[in-house]
Amino acid sequence: MTIDSHQHFWIYDEKRHAWIDDTMTDIRQNFLPSDLKPIYGANGIDGCVAVQADQTLEETDFLLKLAAANDFIKGVVGWADLRSENLSEVLGRYADQKKLKGWRHVVQDEADHNFILRPDFLSGISQLADYGHTYDILVFPHQLGAVLEFVKKFPDQKFVIDHIAKPYIKDGFYDGWALLMREIGKHENVYCKLSGMITEADHGTWTSGQLRPYMDLVLEAFGSHRLMFGSDWPVCLLAGSYDRMKKAVDDFVSTLGDDEQKRIMGENAIAFYDL
Repeated sequence: MTIDSHQHFWIYDEKRHAWIDDTMTDIRQNFLPSDLKPIYGANGIDGCVAVQADQTLEETDFLLKLAAANDFIKGVVGWADLRSENLSEVLGRYADQKKLKGWRHVVQDEADHNFILRPDFLSGISQLADYGHTYDILVFPHQLGAVLEFVKKFPDQKFVIDHIAKPYIKDGFYDGWALLMREIGKHENVYCKLSGMITEADHGTWTSGQLRPYMDLVLEAFGSHRLMFGSDWPVCLLAGSYDRMKKAVDDFVSTLGDDEQKRIMGENAIAFYDL
């Protein structure tokens, strides 16, 4: 099966989705399963993981409702306040939701570079394994030092780095990001998504060749057994069509063996999220 490990749905609201700024007019609209299903049909995608785009429990419930009504949505990564004193109660409330696979916080927007090392956040992360839940790490490269310390604290927790940690592809910055990704990749409980790359490149002029060094690095750091394809639809539409984004990844994995291709394009997501 081919699995898109990272995409979003929303009913656009200017306040709720304030992160969609004035430069992102193309995605200031609703994006729902009925919009995505034909795109998947055209690109041979069998299922997906829907990931939160709004930091409310209502968002989690919204995605679970969509997943219940659409079989191709195989899993949901929701949001809960992992710093909350009543987190165990919240996690218990979702314990019987079979399609709820994990959680994410938009750490990239936190002003404190060490946000994920705060004691209250660490306490929340420590509770996830009891429910078999994963955690998606969404950060910028300047936050990777904290991420390295973070993953060391939880060797038995399943983590995945979203969007290869958003390297500054447009500016050609590489070395600092690469150094830390190699170190993080030494931790076998950490996976990485081949997603979100084209929006970190120049939206109008990017080429697959510009993405290649970054994909080569994460393949080296994480291996084909811990990489997973993700589209970041509809955000990817800011920089190109779904077809063109997927072709960049397809071309990259085409140089690998059949088993490695199957792992990256679906099997790793199925295993990681227990789809």
